Amino acid sequence: MPPDVALITHVQEFAASHRLHNPAWSAEENRRVYGICNNENGHGHNWVVEVSVQGELHDESGMVMDLNRLRLLVLEKLIARVDHLHLNHDVPFLQGLIPTAENLARAFWRELETEIESYEGCRLHRIRVRESRNNYVDYTGPARRPT
Repeated sequence: MPPDVALITHVQEFAASHRLHNPAWSAEENRRVYGICNNENGHGHNWVVEVSVQGELHDESGMVMDLNRLRLLVLEKLIARVDHLHLNHDVPFLQGLIPTAENLARAFWRELETEIESYEGCRLHRIRVRESRNNYVDYTGPARRPT
């Protein structure tokens, strides 16, 4: 009989500023693509990140993974490194990225994936990044190419 699989999610908030700007583009092209989000001084959001882990529901523990351990991983690997900072300038693992919500979700995935998968039977399922109440991005990992 196949194992039961469950999905667990931990949610955290952080405040950070960013500027959407591609240095390879002209000022005009940046304004056209990013609009007010290309403001030279940047702008801030109260971001929300949701980290979802899928795994086997273990009979012995009754858990996929200890939710407290997931909380600590998210705090240590993400929140402590981005909270109240300027994402373009102050976060080493984001250097060289245009800090769109999409790129943040992908970078957060990269920061967490190996650690999550070190837990037996667990895999990172989704990173959701909310930059506002109305706008969010779901990232489900690198595209899997057919073999």
